[in-house]
Amino acid sequence: MQNQKENLNNQKVFIKKEDEKILVVKKNILFQNEVINGIEKIDFEKYQNLIEKNKEFIWRSQAETDTNYKQIIPYIVYKFEDKLFVMQRRSTASEVRLQNKLSLGIGGHIREEDIQSKTIFDWAKREFSEEIEFSGNFEIQPIGLLNDESNSVGQVHTGFVFLITGDSNKIKVKSELKSGELLNFNECESVYDQMESWSQIAFDYLNKFYIKF
Repeated sequence: MQNQKENLNNQKVFIKKEDEKILVVKKNILFQNEVINGIEKIDFEKYQNLIEKNKEFIWRSQAETDTNYKQIIPYIVYKFEDKLFVMQRRSTASEVRLQNKLSLGIGGHIREEDIQSKTIFDWAKREFSEEIEFSGNFEIQPIGLLNDESNSVGQVHTGFVFLITGDSNKIKVKSELKSGELLNFNECESVYDQMESWSQIAFDYLNKFYIKF
């Protein structure tokens, strides 16, 4: 069942009964100078302040098709020794365009009730604990801002990328994801073509600048 509502431009959008409002920032505010493609190092505190001042919560149904907005996504990559945690999304994943794709990124949309914690770091840690069962200790490191305008998913999402380095291989996915396993560099390369575009971008960037396999 769907309800018809008016969006900010007075256009009719259909809102699914199970829809939710998620955090977005207008694209022209998030990228005031130039829209980036790929991963770029940023001042996380500066962007935190920008999001705080300009945050909006709109229906996800609208956000998925309105390219005037960027959905803010914490995107966490887990590393243990010389391996990365690679997950497969379910065929029933809420984001239809990513169903069955392989992903390095642990994370998701931010709802208004999620913002009780102040920083993007807090949001990333919460997403990690919500999506993943993990036994061990870890350190979290900010990497940069990820943006990809080459496809319809990337055009309405922007990722804040973090690298979590853990001391344990006791890690597995929860129900939102289909499966997950730790893969070394060669194994990651062998499934590279099955990865979502953000994961390909993240893998290439981390391999070049951060991870010594």
